[in-house]
Amino acid sequence: MNLLKRRLPCLVVAAITLFTATACAPARNISDTGLNVTVTTTMLLDLTRQIGGDCVNVHGLMGSGVDPHQYRASAGDVIKMQQADVVIYSGLHLEGKMGEVLSSLESYGKTVICAADGIDEELLIQRDGVYDPHIWFDVTLWQKAAEEVARGLSAADPANAETYGKNLASYTERLEELERYIGAKTSELDGEQRVLITAHDAFGYFGRAYGFTVMGLQGVSTAAEAGTSDVSRLAAFIAENRIHAVFIETSLPVKSIEALQEAVRSKGFETRLGGALYSDSLGDGRSGEDSYIAAFKHNIDVMVDGLKGE
Repeated sequence: MNLLKRRLPCLVVAAITLFTATACAPARNISDTGLNVTVTTTMLLDLTRQIGGDCVNVHGLMGSGVDPHQYRASAGDVIKMQQADVVIYSGLHLEGKMGEVLSSLESYGKTVICAADGIDEELLIQRDGVYDPHIWFDVTLWQKAAEEVARGLSAADPANAETYGKNLASYTERLEELERYIGAKTSELDGEQRVLITAHDAFGYFGRAYGFTVMGLQGVSTAAEAGTSDVSRLAAFIAENRIHAVFIETSLPVKSIEALQEAVRSKGFETRLGGALYSDSLGDGRSGEDSYIAAFKHNIDVMVDGLKGE
């Protein structure tokens, strides 16, 4: 605990102190009120609701438009995780600045589910010794994450395991339908049109699964900023290959893509903004794209229309 205190912000240390003081509190009767679940990202918020249904009360820490790479847990967040029956996070260092907090919860016996644990290592993309955490951009991998969440909820709440299994089966059917939708939409693009350029390299799994070349100004984490040489190199590629559209991300500032556009313009070519994509966050209720499936359909529609020049 002394090491943890030296490394975490004071507010978070105070919250973890509260956790240690209450970790041995008597467990409540889950069946009376439903399983209380706290999740990190908006993608997991939707996934847990799909699998848990009426058996769970789900609280998400990160709202729409929040960048999970840069998110820091507040003292209030840690208390919410402490009070939950189950905490679910994505993993593969997506919630990089929350790693120590999540580890502390596990060390004190809190039920913690890592969605990425359901995916075999050989299916993960690795770059420079780091796994790409954006697993939800391959629907088949997201299905494996759903299976992991269902297993974890069933273990924490065996009385409702059958319900979680049925909900998983229903959700799997909807994911298979989404796969068919993606296939139909991407078939509208020729191979040379399948070049996706975004603010950060979040779409590697998408590119591998659906036959796109993907490039981002920043790496798989937004913690590493793009330099002048990165902008110049990507601008040269766009101009040389006459890529007519680049895409912004709803969880990142638009200025980096605007700088890229300007660099392309300086090379005698004009590329436009193809639209805004959901990358590390889903939409909100007002957009109607606050579910994984709706957000993915939005993305594929925007991509295809932008790359076709419509």
